[in-house]
Amino acid sequence: MVTPASFNASLSDPAPPRELTAPLTALWWAKMGDWEKAHRIVMDEASADAAWVHAYLHRVEGDLGNAKYWYAQARRPAASGDLDDAWAALVEALLNAAEKRTK
Repeated sequence: MVTPASFNASLSDPAPPRELTAPLTALWWAKMGDWEKAHRIVMDEASADAAWVHAYLHRVEGDLGNAKYWYAQARRPAASGDLDDAWAALVEALLNAAEKRTK
């Protein structure tokens, strides 16, 4: 099982852990500075989690109108505030959700 600590530790690896969901993989690539790769991953997903990450990515890009659309698709309130804090909160929430699904 991937924990927030092991997820963060994996950022020194050349590729994300294989067991990550697509939204978590996108967040991994986003943290590595590959916005395009992260965006392509969530573009191909139809889940609310992918839409949530998609919204975050558009905040990173500075396209707040598009971010607002994706927050609505994710059924989440539009976020504001620090992007690093938002990234960490997303990682934790998605890892917790993945853990609950495996129990």
